[in-house]
Amino acid sequence: MPDLQTLMSGLVIGESPRWHEDRLWFSNWGAQEILAVDVEGNSEVMARVPTTIPFCFDWLPDGRMLVVSGPEALLLRMEPDGTFVTHANLGGLAAGFNEIVVDGRGNTYVNGGDFDFETGEGAESGVVVLVHPDGSVRQVAENIVFGNGMVVTPDNSTLIVAESWARRLSAFDIAADGGLSNRRVWADLGDDPPDGICMDAEGAVWYGTVPNKRCVRVHEGGEVLQTIETDLACFACMLGGESGKTLFIMAAEWPGPENMDVLFESHTGQVLIVEAPAPGTGWP
Repeated sequence: MPDLQTLMSGLVIGESPRWHEDRLWFSNWGAQEILAVDVEGNSEVMARVPTTIPFCFDWLPDGRMLVVSGPEALLLRMEPDGTFVTHANLGGLAAGFNEIVVDGRGNTYVNGGDFDFETGEGAESGVVVLVHPDGSVRQVAENIVFGNGMVVTPDNSTLIVAESWARRLSAFDIAADGGLSNRRVWADLGDDPPDGICMDAEGAVWYGTVPNKRCVRVHEGGEVLQTIETDLACFACMLGGESGKTLFIMAAEWPGPENMDVLFESHTGQVLIVEAPAPGTGWP
């Protein structure tokens, strides 16, 4: 088992990790900021986001950053001066939105729903929304059971969605126009509710799980290839580093949704790193 190391600490909750321009970028939920950290642990604030949680982000092919302003059901775009403007209004499609991935053709997928995070009511109300490069918006999937992390395969043919409350990874074929079809279970995860996910060059997916405090590498069909156990809840993961084989894990203590005030005051969030067997691929 490779050694697990701490790259950074003192965060609230690190989420939406992305390897970009030779650094790990991530949202620091509870602090309303997006940070970037290098492999030596040097970090800086790259953006301050005018929302609460969730807020996740990715980049268009031309380098412009998009940020999901979850509670407001908005997709924001960062301008050259650092300010945010509305890129797309997702209102009317769901009460709130969560994760985002931009594929290699510039199509943006965002998931959300009308569920109650504390009670689980409305669990199957989740949707996936497609924002085309021209800014037009349409729903492309429904009945997502609390959508979380998403990845697009490197050939732009498949979208994989983590359905946390269904404890599975689901896959869709991506059509030429960005639409989704042929929904199927990519992997049944047993008692693990998946959060953030990433894909490697051997076709496996890594996922973080909050209640079971681990990060797991799984193949299509559900075969578990590797498990990284931690002492903290694992919210998301991303492959990056010089070789692409460093697994960055966003971890923090999790007191439960009923104790969010305690969470925001505790600053237990960490970025953990460990070497993985294969480099990252696909989007993000």
